[in-house]
Amino acid sequence: MRAYGEVLQAPGVARIMTAQLVARFPQGMYSLGLLLHVERTFDSYAAAGLVLAALSIGQGVAGPLTTRWMSRWGTRPVLLLTLVVAAASILTIALLPLSLIAMTGIGAIAGLAMPPITPAVRTLYPTMVTQRLLTRLFSLDATLQEIIWVVGPVAITFISTQVGTVEGLVTAAAVQLLGGLWFILSPEVGRMRIPPSAKRIGGVLKKVPVVLVVVTGMLLIGGFAASEAAVVSVFGHDGFEAGMVIAANAFGSLVGGLSLGGLTIHRRSLAIRIAVCAVGFGLACLILDFWWLALMFFLAGIGIAPALSAMSSIVAATVKFSDTPEAYGWIGSGQLIGAAVGSAVAGILIDWQGPIGGFAVAFVLASAAAIVAWVLRARQPDLTQGIGEPPETAPVELPR
Repeated sequence: MRAYGEVLQAPGVARIMTAQLVARFPQGMYSLGLLLHVERTFDSYAAAGLVLAALSIGQGVAGPLTTRWMSRWGTRPVLLLTLVVAAASILTIALLPLSLIAMTGIGAIAGLAMPPITPAVRTLYPTMVTQRLLTRLFSLDATLQEIIWVVGPVAITFISTQVGTVEGLVTAAAVQLLGGLWFILSPEVGRMRIPPSAKRIGGVLKKVPVVLVVVTGMLLIGGFAASEAAVVSVFGHDGFEAGMVIAANAFGSLVGGLSLGGLTIHRRSLAIRIAVCAVGFGLACLILDFWWLALMFFLAGIGIAPALSAMSSIVAATVKFSDTPEAYGWIGSGQLIGAAVGSAVAGILIDWQGPIGGFAVAFVLASAAAIVAWVLRARQPDLTQGIGEPPETAPVELPR
């Protein structure tokens, strides 16, 4: 914990980190909230899956685009526009009587307009602390985001089941609006100027470290999605135990991030941290017992926040400041694709082989991510002395 004390003492860091965490909080609420609302509206899980697929596809397509727009039209205008459109789309689904086709279309719009808070804040961080502290800041960010996945699903489930699904979605949209405005109207965001990228869209993918992070992130998150499907198949959709096992995973990530955040990142770090996740998934399938699964998911979780922190640090040390938003956008899109594919493949194997099939998918995907990171370790930047050069621009106070 002492490793993070110096980071949080930097001017504005604690406030910005809290604001972006609130703004991103609905990420842990929308999927489950929409699932419950659409299923209750149409009495069909297939209909709910269709709307969720539209939301995810929209987010995946928009990731590299909206992040690139921030350097062209300004961070604050892009975030404000996408925030309003996304929240309005969710409120429309919640409050208006819509057909399934209309709801699916609006779900796609919500995904396309989901504000790129994560790429924005990770682009902002290098302007707020010294390069020596940047890896710790990325680690703290990756650690605290687990709060979203621990509290968000519990909150939306409680509101939707005890009050109503409409109220659940309205609450999530309200949190997004309030948190989004808090972050967007922060002085640091207003002062941040991202130079226009000289590359065409996708040009950042010519850098091997960026492709490495996109691919390993896609495989790793795909493994976690497969593991969640496997846990649900063990205990059933209504089983309280499934939620507790998944929460143990997030708690493990919190512990891993807080305890390992001060460690130096070397070229083997990413592979080792991902390998911890793979070991947890591999051991999980040995005994399909609540306590064993909770313990193994806790073990797997220990590697996730440190791995995500290493990915962010690799990007920050590899690409120009003007290209970092798009790079983080591609990473987010890759993770969305990984989650969708991991869940789908796990579902097929669970129907064929039972829960063991889902855990096998999780182990294979996480192991593949670790192998890719290890094989390409020489192509990763050396971060033993911290993240190299400072960003090519910094917050500038414009004349009024």
